[in-house]
Amino acid sequence: MESLLISSSSSLTTSPIFSSSKHALTPKPQNLSFNSNARLVLFTCAAQQMNSPPSKEAKEKEVKLWGGRFEESVTDAVEKFTESISFDKALYKQDIMGSKAHASMLAKQGLMSDSDRDTIIKGLEEIERQIETGQFVWRTDREDVHMNIEAALTDLVGEPAKKLHTARSRNDQVATDFRLWCRDAIDGIISRIKNLQIAMVELALQNEGLIVPGYTHLQRAQPVLLQHLLLAYVEQLERDAGRLLDCRARVNFCPLGACALAGTGLPIDRFMTSDALGFTAPMRNSIDAVSDRDFVLELLSANSITAVHLSRLGEEWVLWASEEFGFLTPSDKVSTGSSIMPQKKNPDPMELVRGKSARVIGDLVSLLVLCKGLPHAYNRDLQEDKEPVFDSVKAIVGMLEVSAEFVQNISFNRERIQKALPAGHLDATTLADYLVKKGIPFRTSHDIVGRSVALCVSRNCELQDLSLDELNSLNPIFDKDVYEYLGVENSIKKFRSYGSTGSECVAGQLDYWIDKLSISRER
Repeated sequence: MESLLISSSSSLTTSPIFSSSKHALTPKPQNLSFNSNARLVLFTCAAQQMNSPPSKEAKEKEVKLWGGRFEESVTDAVEKFTESISFDKALYKQDIMGSKAHASMLAKQGLMSDSDRDTIIKGLEEIERQIETGQFVWRTDREDVHMNIEAALTDLVGEPAKKLHTARSRNDQVATDFRLWCRDAIDGIISRIKNLQIAMVELALQNEGLIVPGYTHLQRAQPVLLQHLLLAYVEQLERDAGRLLDCRARVNFCPLGACALAGTGLPIDRFMTSDALGFTAPMRNSIDAVSDRDFVLELLSANSITAVHLSRLGEEWVLWASEEFGFLTPSDKVSTGSSIMPQKKNPDPMELVRGKSARVIGDLVSLLVLCKGLPHAYNRDLQEDKEPVFDSVKAIVGMLEVSAEFVQNISFNRERIQKALPAGHLDATTLADYLVKKGIPFRTSHDIVGRSVALCVSRNCELQDLSLDELNSLNPIFDKDVYEYLGVENSIKKFRSYGSTGSECVAGQLDYWIDKLSISRER
């Protein structure tokens, strides 16, 4: 089945990160084989029927699984408008996992026989095989992923399949499927965040000692080590991963067994299904279980913050790749050209990273508006929560992957950067620190250095070019040791506070991330 999730080089649905095999339910009944020849014939015939699109006549005659009290079928327009199979089939693996767990629990609780459980599980495994080999026919008249799989199971194994929905509603079923899907998605996003962090740290290791201008208000402020700037993004990404981990902990509670909203009077064991699916515990309140979408909002919020961080990275590097800056050169592998201007080399991947942040933020806004006015408990509006989540995850995964590719395929123009460093009086604050160490209050020091910069501007020179006599004309406290503080190299050496851009401090930060991310020190 074509993945609904990703258009980048790796697929979420095939990545081990997104695999649900960790919690896959493979019950161990004593007899999984079909001993009945009749049952085998039924299996074979049903499979052949499922591999062929149903005729129009068959579709018209099929009664909805919920259609007992209805005398008329819905109109074609209503059916087309209300179907969700076109997108929620992405949940097929999670739906089958949940159904296996539910069937095993029902058998343990005496609500179905072991034989029926085995038949159901065997049928679900056959349906999963057909889906993954592209043989399964998704039918819009069966509305959604749940009804498609249940109806196909009934076609395949007959009467036992009708017992599967005991003590279960599509309300708790979809909530369970969606939590499982989001849990896997979070694991995949965190993995890609780590890959980008590793790429950033490795880039930092390749550029030891390179000083670049640091900016505030997009104006030159102070000199910083490039390593220090790169590690700032690593820190942001770590918070992004932390938010997702926090979200995962809240995602990981099981709605299954809450049924429509009120639970059930049947003797089910919700703790058994929760454990089988790898959840922390069942959700305590059945109404909350089917109506809560906080976990979706939290995931999209975390994705949006990550997207903003990646957009800021994209903005900075698009600027740095321009002729006006010239600090950064992307390789041909991560650049594109112009259809009309043959000289152009554009950092398009990072421009698109910057641009795609808009859709990730938009997905969050869509969900917030969707949820803001809903009464308890489940409402059909919540069908609309899937596509924004799928889109957000697809976009953020692509953004993380291409950002890592870009990081691995750029170089910094040391000569251009070094030529640009003298402009802007980047050592002015360090000079103020020098005066503070001489006992002058900071505000007075700030004023003295401000007048020193004004003198430099009038003479078109840098602070380190001023003679000692010129400095003494501003304040007699200046001594020849002042030149140990002037110039960007000397300025960098004077930074000592924890977390600063001083060489020793940055080396310590690098050591921390090398150990945390398990990066080899041999490059």
